[in-house]
Amino acid sequence: MKNKAPARCLAVFGTGSDVGKSVVATGICRALHRQGRHVAPFKAQNMSNNSGVTPEGLEMGRAQIVQAEACHLPPHVDMNPILLKPTSEVGSQVVLLGEARSNQSAVEYHKDKDQLLDVACGALDRLRQTFEAVVIEGAGSCAEVNLAAHDIVNFRIAEHADAPVILVADIHRGGVFAQIIGTLECLEEDQQRRVAGFIVNRFRGDLRLFQDGVDWIEKRTGKPVFGVLPWYRHFVIDQEDSVVIEQPEPVKPVINGHCLVGVIRIPHISNFTDFDPLQAVAGMAAPFLEKVQSLDGFHAIILPGSKNTRSDLNWLHESGWAAAIRRFYASGGHVLGICGGYQMMGRVVFDPDGLEGVPGQTEGLGLLPVETVLQAPKTTTLTRYRWNGVEGRGYEIHMGQTHRVNAEPLMQIIERNGQSCQDEDGCQTDGGQAIGTYIHGLFDTPAMTRKWLAQIGLAHLPVDFPQGPRARHQAYEALADHMERHLDMEAITQLVG
Repeated sequence: MKNKAPARCLAVFGTGSDVGKSVVATGICRALHRQGRHVAPFKAQNMSNNSGVTPEGLEMGRAQIVQAEACHLPPHVDMNPILLKPTSEVGSQVVLLGEARSNQSAVEYHKDKDQLLDVACGALDRLRQTFEAVVIEGAGSCAEVNLAAHDIVNFRIAEHADAPVILVADIHRGGVFAQIIGTLECLEEDQQRRVAGFIVNRFRGDLRLFQDGVDWIEKRTGKPVFGVLPWYRHFVIDQEDSVVIEQPEPVKPVINGHCLVGVIRIPHISNFTDFDPLQAVAGMAAPFLEKVQSLDGFHAIILPGSKNTRSDLNWLHESGWAAAIRRFYASGGHVLGICGGYQMMGRVVFDPDGLEGVPGQTEGLGLLPVETVLQAPKTTTLTRYRWNGVEGRGYEIHMGQTHRVNAEPLMQIIERNGQSCQDEDGCQTDGGQAIGTYIHGLFDTPAMTRKWLAQIGLAHLPVDFPQGPRARHQAYEALADHMERHLDMEAITQLVG
C-alpha cells in the first residue's frame, strides 16, 4: 500500500505584525472545514505570552488553539511546535513541543535555528500525513530582510511545504499600497513567485470606493486581490498579540453610566483574553489601565497573568500602581489576581534559581497572606474546579508554587488533565474583597462570572450572553460567512487543490 500523499498547504503571511493574519487563517480553516476538508492549522514559531494548554497537558500558542477549534479539532503541539514567551526586551522562555526548555537571549536562540527548523518541519510533516490540507500562518512581516537568514516561520516553511502564499495587508493602518509593493520588492524572485495574491484587511466605508485601488494593485503586481475584508464588530475572535491592548488611554470614572472593572496592563501581561467575557457584560466596562490614575468609581481591579512576575511587581512599585491599588483596597475596593497577579498580591515572591532573571526576592502588595517560590517544573494543566458549589473549567500555566499562611483556600480542584484529584487553589480575605487564583479562563463559565460579579456587588448585571465553545463556534461561523461574502473563496480553495 502506498503512503498517503502529503497534504497540500496554504500559507497566510502578513505585510507586518497585527495585520490580521491569525484571524484570516482562522476563517480559511473554518471555511475549508465547512467544505468537508480535513484541515489543520500550523505556525512554526509563535512569540506570544497568550498561550493555552492541550488535552495532553502541553503548552502552545492560543492562536493555533483557536484555529484548531475552528477546524473542530483538539489542539496539538505539532500545530505550534515552537513558542517563545518574552520575559524581557531581549530574552524569552523557549517552549518546545509543549514543554518549557530554557530561557534564552535572542542571540542564543539564533544559534539554535537550524535545529529548531528541523523540529518545525518535522511537526508540519506529521500534520501533512494526517490531514488533507494545512493552513500555515506566518509571523510578523514576511519581508524582514535582516532576519531572513534565520527565518523558520515564513518563507523557509512555505518552501519546505511548497505552499502558495496569500499576503495580508491592513488598510486601516494606512499605506496599504506601499505595504504590498514594498513587501514584494523586499523578497527574492522565487519568493515573489510564491505569492499567489493578496487580501486587504480592515476596510471601513463603501467597498466600491476601493475598486480603483484593487485594479491598481493587480495591474502593478500581476497578481489577484482575493478580496477586501470590511471591519467587523458582530463577532469576536480571540486575539493572539497583546499589541491590541497597547497604550490604553486613562479612563474616566463614569463611562456612559457603566460599572467599571479595571485590568492593570502590566508590561509582561499574559493571557489577556481571560477578560474578553467581561467585555460582553451589559452595563459594565472592563478597560485595560496602564498609566496610574484615580480608581475612584471602580468596583474592582484585576491583576492579570505575567510572564515575569518579579519584573512586573517592580513596575507596580516604581510606577505608583502598587500604592494606588493598596489605597483602593483600603477604601473597600475589590482586587482579583489571576496567576502572576495572584503571586503579586501576596507578601513576597522568591526566585532562588533566577528563573525570571537575577536570583532574589521581591516584596508583594501584601493583600493576601501567601508567599510564592518560583521553581521548575512548569505547571500546565486543563483544570476542573469548584468555588463554593459552582463548578467551572479553566487551565493553569505557571512556574512555582504559592503557599497560604494561616489562610483558607479559595477553590477545590477536582480534576487536572482528565485525572481526578483533591487539591486546593487560591486564597481570599475579608469576605472576598481580595481574591487570588491560578485559574485562567475564570470567566469562560457563565455561572462563575455571575458568582464573581455578585462577590464585588454587581449581582444585578445580566450575564445572559453565550459563552464557552458554543459561543466561539458561532463566532467562527460568522467569520467564515464574512470571508465567503467578501473574498473569492473558490480561488483560495483551489490553492490547496
